[in-house]
Parts: sequence; structure tokens; C-alpha cells
Amino acid sequence: MEKRKTAMSDLVHLTLPSPDPEPVEGCAGCVELANVRDRARAGGDLTTVSDCNVFLRRHPQGHS
Repeated sequence: MEKRKTAMSDLVHLTLPSPDPEPVEGCAGCVELANVRDRARAGGDLTTVSDCNVFLRRHPQGHS
């Protein structure tokens, strides 16, 4: 009979979430994403908050 494993073998290391990205001044797309994110946070919709943060970080190849 095989011995059953009842605990994880390694520890799980979690990191703190990174701060919200800031919209680029003068970019209407960034401003809209930030507004949607603020409304979602006020309504407790953290999935949409996270999605908006991803879109802001990836918004058209950055604004370099």
C-alpha cells in the first residue's frame, strides 16, 4: 500500500500586490481605464480592478 501524502511538501511564498499603475497624462484610453477601475473598486468588483490594472500596464505598447 502506498503512503498517503497529507501535507504540502514545500512552503508557498506570496508577494504583496504591486501598486496600481498611473494613467498617462493626456491619454484618453488611460484615463477611461482608470475611471472604470475607480468605479469598480467603489462597487467592490476587484476582478475588474485587476483587469483594468493589467490593461493599463499593457496599454498600447506603453507610452515610452
